[in-house]
Amino acid sequence: MNEAVLEKQSRFEWVKKHPLFVSMSVLAILILLIALFAPYITPYNPFETNVTQAYQPPSARHWFGTDKLGRDLLSRIIYGTRISVPSSLILVFLTFIIGSVLGIIAGYSGSYIDALIMRIADMMISFPGMVLAIAIAGILGASIVNAVLALTVIGWTKYARLARSLTLRIKNQDYIVAARLAGASHFAILKDHVFINTLPVLLVTATLDIGTMMLELAGLSFLGFGAQPPLPEWGLMLNEGREFMLAYPWLMVFPGLAISVVVIIFNLLGDSVRDIIDPRGNYD
Repeated sequence: MNEAVLEKQSRFEWVKKHPLFVSMSVLAILILLIALFAPYITPYNPFETNVTQAYQPPSARHWFGTDKLGRDLLSRIIYGTRISVPSSLILVFLTFIIGSVLGIIAGYSGSYIDALIMRIADMMISFPGMVLAIAIAGILGASIVNAVLALTVIGWTKYARLARSLTLRIKNQDYIVAARLAGASHFAILKDHVFINTLPVLLVTATLDIGTMMLELAGLSFLGFGAQPPLPEWGLMLNEGREFMLAYPWLMVFPGLAISVVVIIFNLLGDSVRDIIDPRGNYD
């Protein structure tokens, strides 16, 4: 009984010690729940048009007003969570996996493999990131899937360079040498030692990237290279409302607020994860 009480007390003390992480985690989970249950909590059908209700200002009936086709803006913003948030998470996951694997392979193998991977990474970095993403999305065709692919092409290089530098730092450590002498295969060393020891830094970087990737996806949609109508994606909604910004400001204010709030939450969550994993700031 005393052990159970001590365990509860230690958990409570940990929560008190990291209030930012706990609060931002709760808000992030709430955002994910909104995305999951969006079809059930939207007050109106986000795709249903009614031109007689076009450009209605915020009211008790339509809290965020309506757009040029009479669609309820609140419903579209809620439903847009299903597009903007999962797309950003998928994008971060792809760049994290591809970049980390290539970077670890480059750092561990050395020689021509290292040179080949890093020269490709250097070539990608030499181009302005967003310009290259626009070019790739334009070639592939405007869609949210192609926007994710375009940003993945330019986003993996950061993880590759980081993973390579971390691998170079640890690949000659005593425990790696001992694993080689014990007959461990290269795959086992990479999986059980190298990847595990580089994972915390890479996870912190990935968490901090969620907000950035969300902004870049919204930027591509705003420019017409991401989500296409009638999808209620937040960047696309900003683009649809920009022509009427002065006459009907709610068309841009509320989608912009949605982007800002979600990005801030995930940025603060990333900061809190970094503080927990690396309280001394060694990853900066």
